[in-house]
Amino acid sequence: MDRLRSPQSAAKGLARRVQAKALGTDRGLAGLPPEQQLSVLYEVLLGRKPDPSGAASYLPGLRDGSMSPSQLAEWIYASSEWWTVAPFTQLAPALHFSRSLFIRSLPRARRILDLGGTALGSDKGAMVLMGYPYRFDELVVVDLPPDDRNELYKETVARDLVQTELGPVQYRYHSMSDLTGYADGSFDLVYSGQSIEHVPVDEAERVLAAAARILRPGGHLALDTPNARVCRVQQPGFIDPDHDYEYTHGEMMDKLHGAGLEVLEAKGLNLAARSVADGTFSIQEVATNRGLFAEIEDCYLLSYLCRKPAH
Repeated sequence: MDRLRSPQSAAKGLARRVQAKALGTDRGLAGLPPEQQLSVLYEVLLGRKPDPSGAASYLPGLRDGSMSPSQLAEWIYASSEWWTVAPFTQLAPALHFSRSLFIRSLPRARRILDLGGTALGSDKGAMVLMGYPYRFDELVVVDLPPDDRNELYKETVARDLVQTELGPVQYRYHSMSDLTGYADGSFDLVYSGQSIEHVPVDEAERVLAAAARILRPGGHLALDTPNARVCRVQQPGFIDPDHDYEYTHGEMMDKLHGAGLEVLEAKGLNLAARSVADGTFSIQEVATNRGLFAEIEDCYLLSYLCRKPAH
């Protein structure tokens, strides 16, 4: 049933539809006056009304047609302010955004093994869906059979081989703790995205040692996982009922070095420095501070890029 909506709520919904289409068309805002186009984009993308400086900068272009609403939106996305406000009001989408940036930063690889890389609702797998930018010869996704997973991650389908725009994605269903079926030096990149915390600590050590074994010399391991230091500020127990252990930065560095891997980069995702300092968790802070940060111990997620020594 249709419901009557205020002009403000209708404008918000219209702008969200434009944003969902990746700003590929201006038709959604074309019928609005330039002043309202500006207000809608500022409210949805920055969470505030236009200031006098913004109005002076952008309204003339919107009025004379030299700037379209989608072009203005692109400038807002590129502004430093967009990174320091919280249009993300939920934690999960903000973390997903930062993890996508991390995946886009990974090195080019011909053969990839993704541990736990099923993307619920998509055949492409997590790495392709989240923006890995390079073509590959093969990406192997290792995950538990759908029926063996926690209720949070169950699916009704089991996939085999899926052709994507980047290359073929092969699904294999078994525990990530058993990589005996893969030959030494057979992969250029192993990725563990939000998966190492799902196995006990002793199994995690075996996973990392096995990942090092199946990497070619000079190959890379990439890993991201929750940061126990920040998660314990959020709540005393694990943040996911399916987690076996959540690591601190120091603990994860020990595990990676213990597997014989060289840590090239250690970055945090979604800065939570005020939450850590105050001892009170702020979703708004973590959702606002999207991206990769040098102060890894003060971030909600840990991320690492490691290399297997060439000799």
